[in-house]
Amino acid sequence: MKPAGESQGLLIPVRVQPRSGRTELVGQRGDALLVRLAAPPVKGAANRALLKFLADLLDVPSTDLAIVRGAQSRDKVVRVATSTPDQLRRRLDSHLNVL
Repeated sequence: MKPAGESQGLLIPVRVQPRSGRTELVGQRGDALLVRLAAPPVKGAANRALLKFLADLLDVPSTDLAIVRGAQSRDKVVRVATSTPDQLRRRLDSHLNVL
């Protein structure tokens, strides 16, 4: 995770596996979060599912999230537009420590 700039929030690299049995965070690969998505990669369904899942996981409005790179790829970068990147890092770390 990298700061996107003082007012832009946080950039989160994500590796997705669409068409899984359920949507869940399964760990990390390098710097990227590993997320399984139940949604298929058809007409943006997997991207919408990813943004909704991350919004729920991080407890932020879904309007604060955007895929800034990799919309057509399994490897994506999601920007979380928030003024509290440290708080988001702590939330992510708490979910990863449970795994």
